Amino acid sequence: MSKQKPIKILLVDDSAMVLKILQGILESDPQLTVVGTAKNGREALSLIPKLDPAVICTDYHMPVMDGLKLIREVMQEYPRPILVLSVSTQKNDAQKIFDMVEAGALDVMGKPRGGRNSNYQEISKELIKKIKVISGVYAFKKKFRPALPSMEDASFKNVDSADIIQPKRVNIVCIGSSTGGPNQLKFIFSQLPKEFPVPILCVQHVGEEFLEGLADWLGSQCRIKICFPNSGESPQPGHIYFPRRNTHLEIDDNGRIYLGPKSISDPYCPSIDITFRSVVNYYGKTAAAILLTGIGKDGADGMLAISKAGGLTIAQNEESCIVFGMPREAIIRGAAEKVLSPEAILHTLLGMKKIETVN
Repeated sequence: MSKQKPIKILLVDDSAMVLKILQGILESDPQLTVVGTAKNGREALSLIPKLDPAVICTDYHMPVMDGLKLIREVMQEYPRPILVLSVSTQKNDAQKIFDMVEAGALDVMGKPRGGRNSNYQEISKELIKKIKVISGVYAFKKKFRPALPSMEDASFKNVDSADIIQPKRVNIVCIGSSTGGPNQLKFIFSQLPKEFPVPILCVQHVGEEFLEGLADWLGSQCRIKICFPNSGESPQPGHIYFPRRNTHLEIDDNGRIYLGPKSISDPYCPSIDITFRSVVNYYGKTAAAILLTGIGKDGADGMLAISKAGGLTIAQNEESCIVFGMPREAIIRGAAEKVLSPEAILHTLLGMKKIETVN
């Protein structure tokens, strides 16, 4: 049996210290090897044909050519998986970071900052895991959609008549996503009307330092209002709610939003499962749950609970997923009533109506 070749990685950052730290972390795993480093995007582009890396890790801020321009060039000339590593948390920088995701990067995470950081080991393990997962993703050349497509967008031509769900009456929608999720959320949310009839709870796995940036990025391209609630608020139609940092987004016994604290035992924070379970406890069969692309199995058990209560449950189909992890787990458990493309999911949401009774 032949030995598996290590995954080849190209690191792009203008800090020699950061490059050294990243190389040390990645090469601590025998399945990974750093085949080259570059101080800016232009230097990286010259190395790609020679080194043929399986994955590129890049920051945004660099001289000569920044990370956004690099990603656009890579996706045109040498399409392959790209991971954004950044410590930028300022509002303007966060917008640029998600512009990098829109340009073709598969995921975003914070840079490990050295051994003094209390969660250095945790971040290092997450970095290794992400690279192993995205290394298997085939990166297609980027095709851009308009920021605000019309409701008659040609994407609906791709919706099979068998996948069209008759208008459903629900009282709340909850959505979970992870790797590859931001672009799917943008596609769906940007086409929802301002007067969408029910509230939406959304849990996207992303570093806590990027949560506000993700919401700002989505909000700049959507008609519907995107916000971070406080505990005690009543979820309102025409609003998409994201959890605040280090909290779980939940619905309490009175139907109000509750920002649950992070626990040491939680595998994820925010947790899609925790959100889904809290929703079904109050809304029962009037809830709808959607699981989009992502690593792992978060949300699958919560979706099963909603399905058993009689709610509507939808998993994104494998063909359109960047990583067919969470939707696959939901399908295996028998939790997904429908398995749909993003276009069909959007079509379903646009047909939803509100009902007045709960449980």
